[in-house]
Amino acid sequence: MLKRGRTAVARAALALLHFVNRRRGRNAPPPDDRTVRLLLLHAHGMGGTIRTVINLAGHLARDRDVEIVSLVRESAAPFFPIPPGVRMTFLDDRLAPRGRIARMLSRRPSRLMPKQEKAYHRFTLWSDLLLIRYLRSLRSGVLITTRPGFNLAAALFAPPGVILIGQEHVTLDSHDPELVKLIKRRYGRLDALVTLTQADLRHYRRELKAAPPHRLVRIPNAIAPLAGDVSRLEEKTVVAIGRIVRAKGFDRLVKAWQRVAAAHPDWTLRIFGGGTPENEAKLRARIAEAGLEGKIILMGSTPEVGVELAKSSIYVVSSRYEGFGMTILEAMSKGVPVVSFDCPHGPREIITHGHDGLLVRSTKTAALAGAICRLIEDEPLRRELGRNGLRTASAYDMGEIGPQWDRLLAELVAARDGDQVSAPVLVDSSA
Repeated sequence: MLKRGRTAVARAALALLHFVNRRRGRNAPPPDDRTVRLLLLHAHGMGGTIRTVINLAGHLARDRDVEIVSLVRESAAPFFPIPPGVRMTFLDDRLAPRGRIARMLSRRPSRLMPKQEKAYHRFTLWSDLLLIRYLRSLRSGVLITTRPGFNLAAALFAPPGVILIGQEHVTLDSHDPELVKLIKRRYGRLDALVTLTQADLRHYRRELKAAPPHRLVRIPNAIAPLAGDVSRLEEKTVVAIGRIVRAKGFDRLVKAWQRVAAAHPDWTLRIFGGGTPENEAKLRARIAEAGLEGKIILMGSTPEVGVELAKSSIYVVSSRYEGFGMTILEAMSKGVPVVSFDCPHGPREIITHGHDGLLVRSTKTAALAGAICRLIEDEPLRRELGRNGLRTASAYDMGEIGPQWDRLLAELVAARDGDQVSAPVLVDSSA
């Protein structure tokens, strides 16, 4: 009975929302892309999605009014610098004093976000209400959402006058099947969905065939300018970068490094990235059990990725899957050759095996260790891959990627104006 009652209330609420949206649609202002808002979970945090979204905001702010909207604020200062002209807004400021109702609702789990959302534990009932209020307050402009939960919420609650662009920073096949069901049901309400890789574009094309967004587009992330010189490739240092989570495969990297350390004891592996105290403790214990203390060093998070890459000679990716692999391009931009597992989906779209890096087709740690040792032992190959990587990285400069976003925004405004066909179109911006 209780479940049926909740379902009835939800259906009534959606019917009312549909009615209100129809009325708003009749009075909606003309579509425009002069105001762009980008929705992040935690804009002051550290991570590849945050870094690339901030970088995109900087490009768009050159001739637009751009605002980064962060659902939560848990750090007083941003980890990455905010570009000039980009405004910041926080919906759920968890550093500020809270009233009694806010405290009570903040202790209750989210009802808006799917439980399969990878960051579900970060959302609360209070943040749900703040997000819905924000979405309903919009009238026009462009809203770019950056994770499945946000894409789904915007598709449901954003008013009809707002152009909606959903971004996917991880692969579709990394999502839980229940989340994919919601994606198939709601993503057709988006004006555009942007994937980072061609492989993911093809996957979404198949899954959203029945009800796709108006545009399905592949636009890769652009490289932000990094401090530090091009590496001289003289340091006996290998670097890995990423959050300490299972997806990054650092457990596999530790196992592989046992073989590397046995063959080349004078080389050191440095892992940059943060994680929960529990995950960091597990990784430290794994390193100790492998007898690699002093051979593998956990460096913590750093905002100066470029400086650290410039002091390395090899970059290694041990991930189980990658949405794109931004750090691969960052390493290439410093002339550092890359060794990567050929995991879904990003590495194989960036690395040309034997030209600007080495792709390890096997998932065995011995194969990864062998590829690392190959570059350690073959200095001419190491330098050749590094030189070619510099050229590969240049194709992902904001000067190349930014205009793809400009074209997409112009196309969506034109489509809303009726200058183009209204049927959904599937495109790859790299074509």
